Amino acid sequence: LVQDIHRRSSSQGRRRSATVLAMSVTASKLFAPTRLGSLALSNRVVMAPLTRSRSTTEGLVQDHVVEYYAQRASAGLIIAEGTQPSAIGQGYARTPGCFTDAHVRAWRKVTDAVKANGGRMMLQIMHAGRITHPLNQHGASICVAPSAIRAAGQMWTDAKGMQDFPVPHALSTAEVPSIVDEFVRSAECAIAAGFDGVEVHAANGYLLDQFLCTGTNTRTDKYGGSVGGRVRLPAMVVEAVAAAIGAGRTAIRLSPGHKFNDMSDEAPLQTAQVLLDTIPTVDLAYVHLMLADAFAPELNGAGDAAQILPTLRPHARGALIAAGNLDRAKAEAALESGLLDAAVFGRPFIANPDLVRRLREGIELAQPRPELFYTPGPEGYSDYTPAP
Repeated sequence: LVQDIHRRSSSQGRRRSATVLAMSVTASKLFAPTRLGSLALSNRVVMAPLTRSRSTTEGLVQDHVVEYYAQRASAGLIIAEGTQPSAIGQGYARTPGCFTDAHVRAWRKVTDAVKANGGRMMLQIMHAGRITHPLNQHGASICVAPSAIRAAGQMWTDAKGMQDFPVPHALSTAEVPSIVDEFVRSAECAIAAGFDGVEVHAANGYLLDQFLCTGTNTRTDKYGGSVGGRVRLPAMVVEAVAAAIGAGRTAIRLSPGHKFNDMSDEAPLQTAQVLLDTIPTVDLAYVHLMLADAFAPELNGAGDAAQILPTLRPHARGALIAAGNLDRAKAEAALESGLLDAAVFGRPFIANPDLVRRLREGIELAQPRPELFYTPGPEGYSDYTPAP
């Protein structure tokens, strides 16, 4: 009798636990459908753009890249890794490009695989600017920036190991519009490759962020000086890309206050506000903000990271998403408060291709192997398995 009561009690307990979990999932906005611009998402778990250096030296994604993204298609949206719009725009070793017919054909295999698994996918277009070395550039031998200010630190090159960042060439006033053309061409290639849209990378210390920040932009022409001058090029890029492929398929990423890649700005939140007020955020797919993360645990001049969302939410008049050390509880709180429309997860996706299920069911997350983050080949990349 005691055993029978125990069996009934255990069974009832399991049913109650399952019911509570089901109610929690049903009530959670994290797993509810939403729209970001023209994109209909099955849930609000977004995979962050993660540089993994798995492409060929020509910037072509390989078969294990196809497998890697297809494995993670249960995300409401995948934002593909930072991808150069030109040879000069490449920063790190073995990053992908999207500006030639060969790039389009290679990426098409990825988008086809993701869509076959029910996923949606944006491409992040990233011009590295001064965060590069000529040894990493296939078909180029120069790095460019708003001003001839060398970044502190070094960069890995496959040819000669760690190398100092070079002093960049300061783009002339006449040369700046060519950057807009590169982004537009790359965006058009992305659509031809089957992507649902593109994210303009204006964060994390790369070229457009270099134009935004006072520490890297000392220009005295119309692309520098006042905050209105410093936001001019990023705004031009977003508006031109939106005109080319549609505003609902265009997004932008910002990282106000981040120090990563030797960045600084006198008033980062004001800079972000002015830029967001300049571009048609209400029509864009989304604005993507970087909060504090592993690379930037403390933000320079922006105060507590908790200030970023409430300060910039009114200026991002369309959809707003954000990344930065989020877990399920933090993401759900931000969604419930109305500060976010979707939550972006980065490192958790590396070792957890089934991250959406793990978050939904409370399954413990697998841990990645950092020593394999940027190595070539499938090991530590497409060989992580789903939970049983």
